Amino acid sequence: MTDLTSRLNPGRACGVLGLFTLVLVWLALDSQPAFVDALSALFAPSEGDIEQLVAHYSWWPRLSIALLAGGGLALAGVLMQQVLRNPLAAPTTLGVASGANLALLATTLLAPGLLAYGREWVALLGGGLAMGLVFLLAWRRGLAPMIVVLAGLVINLYCGALGTVLLLFHQEELKGLLIWGAGSLAQNNWDGVMFLGPRLALGALLAVLLLKPLAVLELDDDQARGLGVSLKYLRLASLALAVFVTACVVSVVGVIGFIGLAAPAIVRLLGARRLGERLLWATLLGALLLTATDLLLQRFSSALPTLIPTGATTAALGAPLLLWLIPRLKLGGSRPTTGIGRTRPAGRRLAAGLALALPLAMIVALHLGQASDGWHWLSPFGNNTPLEWRLPRMLAAGGAGVMLALAGTLIQRITGNPMASPEVLGISGGTAIALILALFLLPGAGQLTLIGIGTLGALITLAVLVLLNWRSGFLPERLLLCGVAITALFDAVRSVVLAGGDPRGQQIIAWMSGSTYYVDLPTALIVAGLAILLAWGARYFSRWLDLLPLGTPTASALGVGILRSRLVLLGAVALLTACATLVVGPLSFVGLLAPHMARLVGFTRARAHLIGAALIGALLMIVADWLGRQLLFPDEIPAGLVASLLGGAYFMWGLRRL
Repeated sequence: MTDLTSRLNPGRACGVLGLFTLVLVWLALDSQPAFVDALSALFAPSEGDIEQLVAHYSWWPRLSIALLAGGGLALAGVLMQQVLRNPLAAPTTLGVASGANLALLATTLLAPGLLAYGREWVALLGGGLAMGLVFLLAWRRGLAPMIVVLAGLVINLYCGALGTVLLLFHQEELKGLLIWGAGSLAQNNWDGVMFLGPRLALGALLAVLLLKPLAVLELDDDQARGLGVSLKYLRLASLALAVFVTACVVSVVGVIGFIGLAAPAIVRLLGARRLGERLLWATLLGALLLTATDLLLQRFSSALPTLIPTGATTAALGAPLLLWLIPRLKLGGSRPTTGIGRTRPAGRRLAAGLALALPLAMIVALHLGQASDGWHWLSPFGNNTPLEWRLPRMLAAGGAGVMLALAGTLIQRITGNPMASPEVLGISGGTAIALILALFLLPGAGQLTLIGIGTLGALITLAVLVLLNWRSGFLPERLLLCGVAITALFDAVRSVVLAGGDPRGQQIIAWMSGSTYYVDLPTALIVAGLAILLAWGARYFSRWLDLLPLGTPTASALGVGILRSRLVLLGAVALLTACATLVVGPLSFVGLLAPHMARLVGFTRARAHLIGAALIGALLMIVADWLGRQLLFPDEIPAGLVASLLGGAYFMWGLRRL
């Protein structure tokens, strides 16, 4: 990298990318009119020439909107990174883009009249609320880079879960918004350019006016105050400008992933240190990156089996960039904690209460529910038709909860990281990517094949986590940021699936949201039996799990084969995650929540911790499935979404203690 940066500065990089973009434009004009005709079509198209009309109303506006959107997102990214002193700050990593997108979706459904006052203001409100939540979560830790990004992760997941709920209940109304929400640059007139151009020009002008005050933020706060700068108002104004620019872009083209992170990071690596240089070159580079990506996508779209939104493509390309950047970031932090089990012993009353709560929840889930004429308690000796529908769902939810809880307990004790779980570290996302690809490429695959493919996806994800974090000693910050990147990659795959129009998309959506609706009794019995079997087998790992949190030297001195034990345990995590994800999707947060609650109850030793987490995981998923069926009756909220909202709230609470 040093040799590269010595030969390539930001100006040369933009020049090379600009030439490459011009080549792509030239190649694209092969299918458009000749170059001179294309230029004339830009200003005065012939009304009788179809090719010139297409060039004037579609191709040129799309090229222009790509340049504007890419530049605007990069500009917003530079402002956020400068204000927060955080190299990972960007519109997507801080939840601003997803918050703006959710606000537009909700307004379109619930109050479309508000859009007449300006869709950018609706998006600004959503993005501002998302940013405010991130600040609220990270303020007590001084807006530490890792805490800010993790807060942005959970806000993204929350907005995604709520958006999925809207999508499940309003398929027809939102069908046309799926591609747009995933980041589509397709245009059929110049309205988008006329809307976005003046607003981004105003944003760029204000950013230039803020250059000198913002440069003061590179000093310590005391030094900046000594120069007479009001840091509070400066930060507020700069972040408001960044959110406004992001909201304008999202309101026109949807969520475009990672341009706001990639462009500022690249120009900084290429030697742009001063704020003015980074604003100039990052804005130009962001415009060229998005334009080149979109031109490549248009060129090869005819060879692709489905329509791929540009925003999903940039997210898929940006996730590996983030994984590459993480080992090179100076985030600070401490080594993993070894105090996994330092809680009070379990009281007999609490343990007995937990043991009674699970069968009670099972009875309620089976017998209590709503019908068209109100609430009913079903007798086991009467009409058994509702029981025949509820039993498979209860068994599947409980079994998946057990497996996710066991996987979370294993990964937390292996890494010594209390915030680790299959969902947060991206293991569930990696499993989901493998399963989605299998469902589309192998439509006749059986359950065992899918479990094998899902386990392979989880193992590959774990291998990536190990390779990126081995030398740093599995610092919690880096592990969790790797999870952010892998989750972003999963979001890109999900966007492609939702925007492709495949008839299997409805089932994929239901599965990804954690619905147990499609589970039949034989499958549910297999899931429950597998959960019991894996839980029984996990108890044989208890000695390793008691000693590994003490640290490698201590565990090795006590006779634990470190490499062998970790490989076996990580394999078990992969299998448990794959089996659970196959049933209830990747976003439940039970793998984080259940081990924590087991420790709070007092299950400290490894065997008790495993048993307690398994019981709590089953309880959480059964309750989540029952609540999802009752809250909006006769409509349903999938169990995975209910669990993710509950678990995400706990995740936010846990950020204060990380």
